[in-house]
Amino acid sequence: MVGPDGARLDALDLLIVRGLPRGSLEQVIFRMDALHTLAEQGVRCVNGPRAIERTVDKSWAGATLAMSGVPTPPTIVCERYDDAMVAFERLGGDVVVKPLFGAMGNGIVRVEDRDVAHRVFRALELERGVYYVQRTVAPAGRRDLRVLVVGGEIAGAMERATDSWRANIARGARPRAVALGEDERALALAAAGAVEADVAGVDLLVGPDGEAVVVEVNGIPGWQALQSVCDEDLTARVVGACEALVTV
Repeated sequence: MVGPDGARLDALDLLIVRGLPRGSLEQVIFRMDALHTLAEQGVRCVNGPRAIERTVDKSWAGATLAMSGVPTPPTIVCERYDDAMVAFERLGGDVVVKPLFGAMGNGIVRVEDRDVAHRVFRALELERGVYYVQRTVAPAGRRDLRVLVVGGEIAGAMERATDSWRANIARGARPRAVALGEDERALALAAAGAVEADVAGVDLLVGPDGEAVVVEVNGIPGWQALQSVCDEDLTARVVGACEALVTV
C-alpha cells in the first residue's frame, strides 16, 4: 500500500492513528478499509481499526460497554420519531441527544421539555438521522472526569470544571488536576479494555452519590488540556507504550 507521498505504508512497523477526518460514507469506509488492510499486512496500528470503529460510533461503543458490564447512563437508540418520543418519556423527560459520530460536544443538545423534544426529533427525522437518546446525569454536584489510559495503565486524569451541563474543554471547561479513586481507576481501565483500545480517553461522570458511569471512550484521544495539569510527558508516555507493543 502506497501513501500520498509514495511511501510504502505496509513497510511500517507501527502506525499511530491521530485523526479520522470527516467525509462522505464512502470516504470514511475507504479510510477504515486502509487501516484494516495495513493491520492484516502486519502493521501494528494504535489504535487498531476494530477499536477505532467501536469508539467513533457511540451506539456500538455503548453496546460494547454494556455487554462488558461497564456502567453507562440509560440510553435508547432508535430510528423513528415516535420511538424517540417514547424514549424521551421513558428516560425521565430530561435527556441528552447526541449524534452517533461527533466530538468536542458538537451536535449535542439537552432536552428537558416535551415540545422541545418534538422539534428536535422532527428535525432529525428530516435529516434521516438516528436518535441517540441518553438520560441526563444530574448536573448538580456531579464531577466530569477525563482519564487517559495507555497500555492498560492510567497515564493521567483531570476534572473538567464548568458552570454548564456540558463539560468540554473546547467549549470553555477548565482542566483541573484530580486524584482518582480506586473505583474510578478500575472503571476507566475496564472501559478501555472493553473496546480493546491501547490508548483511550475515557470520560466518566460521577454523581453526587459517588456512583460513576462511562459516557464515552475516545479511541483517538487528545491530551493537550490534560498535559497542562499533568507533570509527566504524556506524548512520550504514549509513544513509549506504542513502541513497546511492536517489540512484544
